[in-house]
Amino acid sequence: MKENIGIVGAGICGLSSALALSKHENNITIYERDSAPPAGSPDEAFFQWSRRGAAQFRHPHAFLGVMCNLLQEHYPQLVQRLWDAGARKISFEDMLPDEIKKSYIPEPDDKQMWLLMCRRATMESVLRKYVEEISSITILSKHEVVAPELEVRDSTISLHGLRVRENRGPVRSVKHDLIVDASGRNSKFPKWLEGFGATIKEESEDAEIVYYTKHYQLENDQNEPDRTGKNRGAGDLGYIKYGVFPGDNGHFAIILCLPNHEKELRNAVKVPALFDKICEAIPGLEPWVKKGKSRATTSSFGFGKINAIWRSFVRDNRPEALNYFAVGDAAVRTNPLYGRGCSTGIVHSHLLEKAISSKSSPIERALMFDRLTEKELRPIYQASLREDRLGKKRAEASLRVGRLESSKGLKQWLTASIGDAIASSSRENIDVFRGVMKSFNLLEKPGDFLKDGKIQRIILRYMLRGRKQNSSARYQRGPSRLEMIELVSGKDAA
Repeated sequence: MKENIGIVGAGICGLSSALALSKHENNITIYERDSAPPAGSPDEAFFQWSRRGAAQFRHPHAFLGVMCNLLQEHYPQLVQRLWDAGARKISFEDMLPDEIKKSYIPEPDDKQMWLLMCRRATMESVLRKYVEEISSITILSKHEVVAPELEVRDSTISLHGLRVRENRGPVRSVKHDLIVDASGRNSKFPKWLEGFGATIKEESEDAEIVYYTKHYQLENDQNEPDRTGKNRGAGDLGYIKYGVFPGDNGHFAIILCLPNHEKELRNAVKVPALFDKICEAIPGLEPWVKKGKSRATTSSFGFGKINAIWRSFVRDNRPEALNYFAVGDAAVRTNPLYGRGCSTGIVHSHLLEKAISSKSSPIERALMFDRLTEKELRPIYQASLREDRLGKKRAEASLRVGRLESSKGLKQWLTASIGDAIASSSRENIDVFRGVMKSFNLLEKPGDFLKDGKIQRIILRYMLRGRKQNSSARYQRGPSRLEMIELVSGKDAA
């Protein structure tokens, strides 16, 4: 039977949910509080579209292999439109380190490991126009959801609609068979449901970092510098992480990520001229920002309060609310530094389609969606937490003369030693690099490649070299922490 579905939020996750659920000829209405995108070019979408509801809208994004393959398989015309809009394909071979390129022999699975690179404004505007053409989907811009319509019987909450306000006008009620919450990190639904007696368990952990972004565009006669050579376009100096994100139509973005305790450098990256000065001092970034190569198209702007979030909407095998499904950041959020958010959001929306199409009972749907979410997304969430915790230790270590993070006990030492060996061997060994890239692209559960006996033997050989030698592979050439502080402050940091 056709169902009347309401989706809150017309970001990438909300649009993807509509796309997946439209396969069954459901009638779908998407409520978006922001205005519609401008009708023109990707540049107009980036510079003119007001997206207050998407905090990361102008920060760089990476669209990983798991998302790219899903789109290519199910929506090839959409992918073609992205190419037409200037999006780029970064293949597995494009990402090979220089140490591996000469001896590289392709394998069939390598084709699955590719990135689609463009600005989020380009992705979102192209996706939205594609979704708008589906007759069963209606997108209502400037429509704010102010409350759910629900009833409580025998302590069971059931949603049956929404209270909506158009362009700050009067509130009206709309009926829906089920509600999809794709309203992102600032979703109000958990608080609303708790107000009616639901218990939404939330796990939260602060990554204790902030990152700043600045956008640039290559000059007309300039080509992109190499990103995988000796001076890589993404890396870690111990006290600061950096990365170049190539976009569409000659645009690119640079992020500088800092621990919360780096007050001098955090103040510096807020100043556009000092942001450039830091980039010019890092060998992997200098070729991108040097005079004559590119021009800045934005100021520098930041993103903080980066918490990993996991919300559980089922307790003791009992759904907390029926006919309600939270997808993407409204339910699961990881550190955006790892570039997993959009990809896991699209995967999540298609898990929802699987649950809805497989079950008709509201209870069975909620339980199946919860099981699928645990199975597919929990390992990614836990891997991100481990990376956040390790990142905090390494940030603390960067304040000391030695850059090795401390280990309490054999287990912690072994974990750190294995991590160092993976970092080092992935630069020199194609088998380890393939495994790392499969995890990075979410084509398998994070770390699954370490179950392979051949990989284990390679990692063991590298571990025997010692942590000091292996850990150096994590860091790129660049100024020391004190040298960078002196550079931006103009005085002796010592």
